[in-house]
Amino acid sequence: MTLSLRRWGTRCALAVAVASTAVASFAQDLKIGFVSTERILRDSNAAKAAQTRLEQEFARRERELNQLGEQLRQATEKLEKDLPTLSESQRASRQRQVAELDRDFQRRRREFQEDLAQRRNEELQAVIERANRVIRQIAEAEKYDLILQEAVYIAPKHDITDKVINGLNNAK
Repeated sequence: MTLSLRRWGTRCALAVAVASTAVASFAQDLKIGFVSTERILRDSNAAKAAQTRLEQEFARRERELNQLGEQLRQATEKLEKDLPTLSESQRASRQRQVAELDRDFQRRRREFQEDLAQRRNEELQAVIERANRVIRQIAEAEKYDLILQEAVYIAPKHDITDKVINGLNNAK
C-alpha cells in the first residue's frame, strides 16, 4: 500500500509539473491587447467630429429652450411682483399662463433631452463600430489572440488604445 501511494504521489507531481509547463507555454504564446473605449470616445477625431455634429444639430433648439426658460423666469418674477395688486380673476389668469408656460417648457426640455440622448447614442455607436473595425485590422495584422475593451487592471504594455485612435484618425 505504501508503494502505491508513493507511485500515486509521484504521478500527481509529474502531472502538476506537466500542466504547469503547458500553462506557462500557453501563456507565453498568448498575445493580449487592451483598448480603452472611453479614451477612443474622448480623444479620437471621429468622436470629436460626432460631438461637433451634435452641437450644430441641436444648437438652435437649445437656444430656443433657453429663451423659453428665460421667458418663464421673467413671467414668474413678474407674477410674484404683481401678485399683491392683482384682482382674484387676474391672479388666476396669470397663474394659468405661467403654469402653461412651465408645462410647455418642461415638455420641450424633456423632448430635447430625449432627442439629444438618442442622437448621441447613434453617433457614438457609429464611432464604436468604426473603432471595432480598426481593432480587428490591428488584431489580424499584429497577430493578437485576444483584445479586451473592459478590464479592472491591465499592464500598460498591453494597451493599444493609441494605435486604435491613430488608425481611426487615419481611416477614411
